[in-house]
Amino acid sequence: MSDDHATAGTTDKATDQATDRAAGQEAFRALLRAQRVWDVPSLPSFDPDAAPATPLELFHRWFAEAVEAGQCEPHTMTLATVDEEGRPDLRTLMLHDADERGWHFASHSTSAKGRQLAARPEAALGFYWPTQARQIRVRGPVVTGSATEGLADLHARSTGALAAALTGRQSEPLPSQAALAEASQAAWERAQAEPEAPAPTWTLYVLRPLEVEFFQGDVRRRHVRLRYRHTAGGWQRQLLWP
Repeated sequence: MSDDHATAGTTDKATDQATDRAAGQEAFRALLRAQRVWDVPSLPSFDPDAAPATPLELFHRWFAEAVEAGQCEPHTMTLATVDEEGRPDLRTLMLHDADERGWHFASHSTSAKGRQLAARPEAALGFYWPTQARQIRVRGPVVTGSATEGLADLHARSTGALAAALTGRQSEPLPSQAALAEASQAAWERAQAEPEAPAPTWTLYVLRPLEVEFFQGDVRRRHVRLRYRHTAGGWQRQLLWP
């Protein structure tokens, strides 16, 4: 084969690949634009003037309504932190409680989020419940619970949750799936044999809210946004433009 033929073959292949990529991108855009938001029979109303005095009361109410509406996993939330270089980071995890102290979650202190929170103890939480077109955003400083609270939180959960905590090494590089399978099996066996087994780095975190925003979607995009801000005099409420 001559150099000219080889060059032509390479060019044709590159052209075909570019065409395939362009077609794939257009297919993705078409699929993306075909999706609909809040494809449910009706959305709940939200009168901010009738909202309770504190965000915790409204959160408890909305959570119960999300459960009643059949929202899948309403206790899952997005946690946003900042890394050592000031770049935002986020992940989805479970809410463990919401009380007068704040919004509770747990993880290993040695995990990425644990290290980030140790360096910069500020975070934000996000809940999204599409069955009712509702979002909740929570921002504020994060404190750690006591070791006793961390253990109580861990042992109140399932055997699988304890096994996962005992496996540890969260966010560290994994050499192989086989290594995970071996460590996980050993952790499962220990969790079943020792349901009170400790996980020394397991830590309970509490986000103390300074701002909590409740978002109620509207099909005509006249969304209702109510923000609570904590001040020296207590909680203040404010409406926001959508």
